[in-house]
Amino acid sequence: MSALVDQVAELHKKGIEIVLVSSGAVASGRSEIKPGKKLDAVSARQLFSAVGQAKLINRYYELFREHGITCGQVLTTKENFGSRTHYLNQKHCMEVMLDNHVIPIVNENDTISVIELMFTDNDELSGLIAAMMDMDALIILSNVDGIYNGDPSDPEAFVIREIEGGKEDLSAFVRTSKSSFRRGGMLTKCSIAQKVAEEGIAVIVANGKKENIMYDLLTQEQKVIYTLFKPASKPVSSVKKWIAHSEGFAKGEVHINSGAAEALLAPKATSILLVGVTRLAGDFEKMIL
Repeated sequence: MSALVDQVAELHKKGIEIVLVSSGAVASGRSEIKPGKKLDAVSARQLFSAVGQAKLINRYYELFREHGITCGQVLTTKENFGSRTHYLNQKHCMEVMLDNHVIPIVNENDTISVIELMFTDNDELSGLIAAMMDMDALIILSNVDGIYNGDPSDPEAFVIREIEGGKEDLSAFVRTSKSSFRRGGMLTKCSIAQKVAEEGIAVIVANGKKENIMYDLLTQEQKVIYTLFKPASKPVSSVKKWIAHSEGFAKGEVHINSGAAEALLAPKATSILLVGVTRLAGDFEKMIL
């Protein structure tokens, strides 16, 4: 954490706006408290995260204060990305923080997230944040140098230096094993990276254990091995980015006739006229752009 903060602080002082997405609350809490009785998985996660989040953010606060930098905590849930109002509220919060030179530290609110509403891992959360904040780049730090064309332990395997956004199928050689906390893994990182790159944001997967890795990535003063998911050249609107990442939260349905369906599938942009709508189901909220 100390090495990571040192690098973020150096880049921050150069005028680069950074949002830090950090896990670690549950692990931090687990080292602080021993439950008096056996807890189920959800209760244990809530207890450990409640204690650990305070410890985690306090540590970040102390480390950034050594550099004369203020950081702030943003806790979110997957459900917050399903509502356009909640989505814009948290976007505005982080914009205000960045405008006032405060570094947002984002984490999932594990105290209220239950299994069906959890992010796959913080790689998924970082992709959502990058799209929401219209970032130039998303850097995903792993424990390997990038995306390998095979098992990283194989001496014949090498790091793929560039990947064309979402156009390549990587499932054949990316490992499906998960982290020690049983969430995420390299296949998840690839899936998120490809999705974000398709939205016009460069994604870098690099080894977070290498000294000064973030500084070297952004300044290119030192040669470093990493994988770059090349961003799509065509920009994507903020609303379309939100729609792309809010799947699974649909609250209503619009049923249309064949004529409207044909118009929507045509290459030319078009609108749905009321005459083409046959049925509505569910609830809708007013769109806030």
